[in-house]
Amino acid sequence: MDSSGSLAMMRSKHISRKIFEYKQKSRNPKSPFFYAIIFAIVFIFCYVQSKYSNSRILYFSSTNHGTDSSSFEESTTSDSENYDPLIPPANASREVRMAWFRTQIPKLELLHSTTLSQQFHDRVTGFLNKGCSVLFHIIWFSPAKHFGKREFLTMDTFFKAHPDGCLIVVSRSMDTESGYATLKPLIDRGFKVGAITPDVPFLVNNTPAEAWLELIKSGNRDPGDIPLSQNLSNLVRLAMLYKYGGGYMDTDIIVLKDFLDLRNAIGAQSLDFTTKQWNRLNNAVMMFDINHPVVWEFLQEFSTTFNGNKWGNNGPYLVSRVMARLEGHNITILPPKAFYPVDWNGIGKLYKKPEGELESRWVESQIDELSNGESYAVHLWNKRSKNLAIEDGSVMARLVSTHCVVCDTITT
Repeated sequence: MDSSGSLAMMRSKHISRKIFEYKQKSRNPKSPFFYAIIFAIVFIFCYVQSKYSNSRILYFSSTNHGTDSSSFEESTTSDSENYDPLIPPANASREVRMAWFRTQIPKLELLHSTTLSQQFHDRVTGFLNKGCSVLFHIIWFSPAKHFGKREFLTMDTFFKAHPDGCLIVVSRSMDTESGYATLKPLIDRGFKVGAITPDVPFLVNNTPAEAWLELIKSGNRDPGDIPLSQNLSNLVRLAMLYKYGGGYMDTDIIVLKDFLDLRNAIGAQSLDFTTKQWNRLNNAVMMFDINHPVVWEFLQEFSTTFNGNKWGNNGPYLVSRVMARLEGHNITILPPKAFYPVDWNGIGKLYKKPEGELESRWVESQIDELSNGESYAVHLWNKRSKNLAIEDGSVMARLVSTHCVVCDTITT
């Protein structure tokens, strides 16, 4: 073999030895420190996943009570639909609206019992077994994606004032994975909150409103040009109070102090200028014992005087009409300061950052009056305030920061 061939063979052996040494090194086990790091990472990942999964399991087992995967999928699917069959065509005549409504009735699951909604009573009673210092419910008939930070503030401030209270979200759209994600910050902190799909036929069964619902379902009663969901909310809050007792509040409320000393109570929205007696009540916050005769009268009034074309007729005006003609029943009518300390036309001031010393003093006086006075809550008149930013240093920002638990992005 010539010298060039010998040189090539030597280089080949040298390279082969290097490759062999590299493979041997690559097979050597890593240091114990390396594996300790890997184990720690895997453990943390599994722990976080387990905590999240367990919280979901606990939530759904405590609020669903036997809901199978098919019913959960049924609820999730409905939330993905953007079309709302409860909103009638704009400016339609009664005849056109009624004809349209009859075509929508099969789509209106809220009016009918379903596999999921039929579990409503069992789930509510199971929820009540948690032990509640106070029971309240809110209603949400819009898609879960529209349940935003402002609505969350209602729940957030409720639990600040009632850490041992129970809050039921009566809602089909919130009884989903996306709804659970919204409630999760409160659930993770141990608060007793859950979304439950309502069974409206069950709720009005054996009440004066049962006949009204049957007429609506048959297409023989005009729902009016106001979205039916709004009037169903007026009805369901009354039915919930009658069948389960406790309290109801709108989702544009911030709670300032606990309601534990209130029973069979409703708030006045305004007083007569001369007599100083109430001239308008509101149904945005109410508390009643189970099977209370006044709530029965509310349900009777809803059924007999329903008007779906007149705003407030089946809500604030309804409770005002009934209470004006009833005497006794040991009902407490609270002054406007209790729940409506700021009227709808003045609510915007609470969202504004103070400019100058005079406005700063006004903010301080409002904070003191609302926090230390007769107010239990502040109704925010969502139609007027929903698009207002909560400015830093405003009355709203100050109140919420003092009365929230999660306190997620107060100023927006």
